[in-house]
Parts: sequence; structure tokens; C-alpha cells
Amino acid sequence: MSPVKLYTCEQCEALFGSPLGLKFHFRAAHLGNVSCGQCGTEFVKDSLRQREQLTNGRKSVLQQAFTSSSHLRRPAQFVAPETCASCRMCRRQSGTIHSRQQHEKQDHHFTATKRAQMSAGFSSDSILYYKSPKQLKEFIETSLPPVPKALRSACESEMEAVICAIRECFPLPVSRLTKGGSYVKGTDTQDWSDIDLVLFSDAFGSLEDCKRNLTEVLKELEKRLKRSSLTNRIMMERRTAFSLRFQFNCYKNTHIHHFDVMPCYDALGLHPSKGSKNSLYYKLYHCIDSEEVQLYAMCLLQYQVDFVKISTPSVKTLIRLVKHWLQTSFAISTDDNKFRRLPSSYTLELISIYVWQLAGKPIFFSLHQGFRAVLKLLTHYSDICIIWYEQYSSNLRFLKKTNHLQTRPFILDPANPTFNVCENSNAWDEVAHVARLSLIKPLFNGVPAKEPWLFTNHW
Repeated sequence: MSPVKLYTCEQCEALFGSPLGLKFHFRAAHLGNVSCGQCGTEFVKDSLRQREQLTNGRKSVLQQAFTSSSHLRRPAQFVAPETCASCRMCRRQSGTIHSRQQHEKQDHHFTATKRAQMSAGFSSDSILYYKSPKQLKEFIETSLPPVPKALRSACESEMEAVICAIRECFPLPVSRLTKGGSYVKGTDTQDWSDIDLVLFSDAFGSLEDCKRNLTEVLKELEKRLKRSSLTNRIMMERRTAFSLRFQFNCYKNTHIHHFDVMPCYDALGLHPSKGSKNSLYYKLYHCIDSEEVQLYAMCLLQYQVDFVKISTPSVKTLIRLVKHWLQTSFAISTDDNKFRRLPSSYTLELISIYVWQLAGKPIFFSLHQGFRAVLKLLTHYSDICIIWYEQYSSNLRFLKKTNHLQTRPFILDPANPTFNVCENSNAWDEVAHVARLSLIKPLFNGVPAKEPWLFTNHW
């Protein structure tokens, strides 16, 4: 006897023995229902507006963040809380990228044409419209560097004064402090500079103790900073679950630095042994508490910074160029795709470094050719699989399993062997689309690869 065929509801996955039963179920349970865009709960369509006004507000802070014009906004967490298999149009999480794509097509009619309309947004003065590498070089020299050298020393002095003030205002004794962000790594631009500060304190008896007291510590730090001498030069932003955020007006208000201050339990110490680091990696791999994962990851910030910081000045300029491309080539998210997440700036830093390494780590190279190589790699994102072993061994038992299970693109964080940094984006197909369009713009159209970038001919 052949098994009974069952019919599955696409909305709630309930099973029925006949198409007619499924049809009646769908009409009764789902027809006319819609999902709340903020919390994902399903409601009768007529009551949704009232629901939004009562529980979500007319426009939540989250929605405002997603419609921000800056693609380089700071992530709220060290490790992506969502994966690349999450929908761009709603809060639905899928098990695989394929099922995510099917959901987007069927439920949101997200076709290739619609993706093309919603992804590219080249600015009228984009560098991609330059007609020669010489014009690109002039732009890099005049507009891309961070603050002018004449101001850099004064800027560094002010940054150290701010960091000292934060340390003094911190409500707990600080055992050590780790600095990160584009400003510290040397990849900041005139338009964007961020500084991450992780303050470790022995007053936290354990990671759990840190998690329990984190909110109160951040509140007290905010109060003290508002009463400090910095109060007229800082503008507080909304606190995240793990950090206090503010903007600092530097050097006679000529430019702004974005600060992220994060208290943390010191799970590694200043000079951790190989065994201590491996122990932390295993805790990260087996940890199921998302908040604890974030706190463990903070302990590895210094190794992320060091990996990027030791790059040559030319590589850092290439990174700035790629970040500028991200900022000026993509359409702003709208209500239709407000859950779209483009790659983080850290992900782009790692991709740029990887391409440079493939070229043989030249000290001096054509930024025009290097930029072209990065864009060509992005068009083949589904083939990307990158692992570095400077901080962890290839013999770690869970590494092969992690690599086998992860989807592509796959770039393992050089400091954290449990985290694929590409997971923070659910729009890699859009990135590839915009990269392909960029390569046919005047700056690259008809330009062949030259040494040492000939390997890009295979992409």
C-alpha cells in the first residue's frame, strides 16, 4: 500500500490529507491575515494598524536604523545575531539560503528584476564614472584620506584625552583596555571614523556576573560622562545591549568620531596561553546564550585589530576605497526591504586583505587594479572560502565541521574560528549585482588585468 500523501500549509506547516482540507484551512486561518513588520506576529489585517500604534509606535528606532543613509553604520553586536538566510523583507528566518530565496520569491515577489531595482544606487559623482586611473588617483589623494596630517597629531591627543576621561568615569576599576575601530586600525576616512573601547574589570566575578550587571554599569557610565568636562562635546546615542554610544566633536568641531564603549569580563587576560585561547574558542563554539557569545567575542577584539593594522599603507587605502564604493553605490533601504543587511566594513576589510595576499602581498601596487580585483571577487561570492590560521590551529576539532556546515561565502574571522563574518549579510546577491554593474562603468570598462593581478582572469 502506498503511503498517504500529505499537503503542507506554507504559512504554519500544518499537515492535511487532501488539497481541499488545506484550502479550507488556509481560508479560515490565514486569508486576510498579515504579519506585523516589527515583531512578526500574525494578525487580522483590519487590526494591524491599531496593533502598530499601540505596541510598536509609528516608527520604531529599529526601522529608522534600517533606513539610514549610511551603509557603514556600526553593528550593534560583535557576532551577527541573524544569518544570511534571513529574509530581506520580513523577520522570517529560514534554514537555508535556498529556502530563504524561495520564500522571498513566493511571499514577496522578489524577482531578479526587483532585486536590480532595489540594489544599485550610484551617486551622480561616483568615482566609477571617472575615465582614467589618473582621476582615481587624484580622488584618493584629495578626498579619501582621513583628517589631514596637520590635524592628525592634535586629533590623536584629543582621542587619548577622551579615552582617559572614559576610564575615569567608568564606575568600576579598569584592569585593562582594548582599542579598536577604523580609527585605530588606520582605515578611517574623512566621512567616517569609529572607535571601539572594551573596558575589562576584575570587579566582574565571571561572565555571568558581567551579563547581569551590564545595563546598570552602562547607565552609570552615561550619567558620569554627562557630568564630566566632555559634556559639551559629546552627543549621546541610543545604548545597545552591550555598549554606550556617542559622537565626539574633535579639534574645534572640525570632524566627528563615533565611540562604542563596552564593559566586559576579562576571560583571556593580557598574555593568554595557547591553551587559554583554545578553551575560549570551545566555549564560544558550544555556547547557546547569544549574550554570552557577544561578551566572549569582545575578548578577541585586539586580535581583529592587529590582523588589519599590520597591513601596508597601500592596503589600508584600498580598504578605504572599497568602503567608499559601498557607501556610494547601493540604494538606500526602504520599507520594502528594510531588513536588508549589506556586508559589514570589517568583512570588506578582510576581503581586501585576502585579494592583496593572492597578488603576493606587493608593497606598492595599482589601486585601480586592486579595486578591480576586489569587485571581480565579489561577483563570484558563492565561491569564497577563506580561513587564516595566524591565531588558531587548523587542528581544532570543530574547525573542519564548521567549514563543512557553513554556507558560502565563507570567511572565518581571523580572531574567532567559530564565526563566519559573511553571516552578517543577507544581500550577497545584491552585492554581486552592483559589483558587476561597477565593472562596466567607465573606470573599469575594457580595462585588462595586469601583473600581479592576472589571477583575476579566472574569475
